Amino acid sequence: MNLLQEVEQAQRRSDDALPKFNVGDTVKVHFRIVEGEKERIQIFEGVVIARNGGSSSNANFTVRRVAFNEGVERIFPLHSPRVEKVEVIREGQVRRAKLYYLRDRSGKAARLKAKGYTKTEKS
Repeated sequence: MNLLQEVEQAQRRSDDALPKFNVGDTVKVHFRIVEGEKERIQIFEGVVIARNGGSSSNANFTVRRVAFNEGVERIFPLHSPRVEKVEVIREGQVRRAKLYYLRDRSGKAARLKAKGYTKTEKS
């Protein structure tokens, strides 16, 4: 293993520490921000529209939200120490790996279906 791979391996989080979420889920990302000498945690809530990099050390995910009638997208590194935690608020049912079509939609047209759970019949 060369030096670059060793550094990447040291930066990776364990699989248990990684949050379990998929494209289409509504998530809250707790992100640590450094302002001067102070640190604070900022929460960014939105829909995951893309995941890139799979399980590699440079994997990232894109979260989109609409704030003040303006779409805001932010890319977060999955293994970054600045990402404190990722909370899944709602699981969405989608048929695409990338939801870039949400950029063109607004209001009710930009909603995603919630993941449906099948009811078992009791006899």
